[in-house]
Amino acid sequence: MDFIEPILSVVKCIYDLVEEVKANKKRSQRICDRVKALEKIIRSIQTEKKVVETENVKSIIKDLSITLDSTRNLLAKHASSNWMKRAIKKGYYEEEFNHVNERLNDAFQALTLALNVQHDAAVCEVFDIVVQKKQDEEDRRKDEEVKMQKMPYEEIRKIKLSELKFIPDFPKKPFMMTESAENYKGEFQGFPVVIKKYLNTGPVSSSEVETIFKKETDTMNRFQSPNILRLFGICINNENSPQAEFLVVMEYCEKGSLREVLGSDCQLSWTRKAHMCLDVAQGIYRLHQAEQNFKVHGSISSSKFLVDEAYRVKLGGFELSKTETSLQKSVIKSTQESTLCYAAPEMLDNLNNKFTKECEIYSVGIVLWEIATRKKPFDGLDNKTFYKKVCMEKYQEPLPPDCPENLQQIINACRAYSSFDRPSAGVLMDKLRLVVAQLEQ
Repeated sequence: MDFIEPILSVVKCIYDLVEEVKANKKRSQRICDRVKALEKIIRSIQTEKKVVETENVKSIIKDLSITLDSTRNLLAKHASSNWMKRAIKKGYYEEEFNHVNERLNDAFQALTLALNVQHDAAVCEVFDIVVQKKQDEEDRRKDEEVKMQKMPYEEIRKIKLSELKFIPDFPKKPFMMTESAENYKGEFQGFPVVIKKYLNTGPVSSSEVETIFKKETDTMNRFQSPNILRLFGICINNENSPQAEFLVVMEYCEKGSLREVLGSDCQLSWTRKAHMCLDVAQGIYRLHQAEQNFKVHGSISSSKFLVDEAYRVKLGGFELSKTETSLQKSVIKSTQESTLCYAAPEMLDNLNNKFTKECEIYSVGIVLWEIATRKKPFDGLDNKTFYKKVCMEKYQEPLPPDCPENLQQIINACRAYSSFDRPSAGVLMDKLRLVVAQLEQ
């Protein structure tokens, strides 16, 4: 029994360390909860000397001791301020967290079989694979949100080319090209980013671009949110020459646009879809919330939202719009996506009507419908038929029969024909939070 006490000593150390962690706090606390459940089992077998003395159980306990040492070391790193900057980098220690959780789960399964005992419901739930997967995903989501907030938004700034790392670095190869820009994957201060290099910028001076950039970043500092695409800054290469190159550095979202995700074969549960709808609402709310200085996006579509590795949806497509305009020559975009299907009925009736927050909520409603159905809105309809359905018949495309009723009501309210009947971004956000909470029960 003398090999049990050292394990309990390590367990106590883990409990102390989890109070001190400075990054990945949610995942660290979750590991602590799983260690506590294992501690119950360890303490329960202290009285079962005969069972513990079997070679099988001794071997399992020995392996668990090694796993707990790894757990302690992982948490000790996160409790050290010297490791803080490295720990907040996206993906750092990701595999180590996964490994520790898998080993703790292995220990639970092995002890359960070896001891042939029934555990109470609370302990079983801690190691339920389905529950674990859901918990780990949510913990990672919350930890990533905190990580992105560690770099102050005030640091939206002019960036030196030497501060950027291109992936691949040689030769540099864009992962996406448009008529006006090349998009490269890279890193900036340890964060994965997209480096957008503008093409054919025309006769524009570096000083002109910098002046416009400064004004726009001051505005963007008001709209900080985990659901708005993060902007890091602008880079001007060869700025004192006629061949100056302009690059904008922004957050990288691994899964691409929302439209691409919805059109893929990835599995999306209703809980996941509700989370994505809530992300959309939270991004819009951040723009709309200020009564005096609110901002409308003006061109909402599913292609303007991006999706990160944890399926968090972020609003993009409006950052540095004036800076970008100053960098782009007038080009004819023959393949440009039509956004007519996102236009509110009042705008379709009269394009001279003022674009309001209520118009934008209608567009959001169409995006939420896309998340629910994974279809393209009004697909295959010509403009004349589309106008007749929306403006004359007040038609709403149907939602799937298995769509949760409260989510249906919210999406339909956003798509209401009358702007008066549409919810504000704040109300929309609150209602979607309730939907998410109910689906997670």
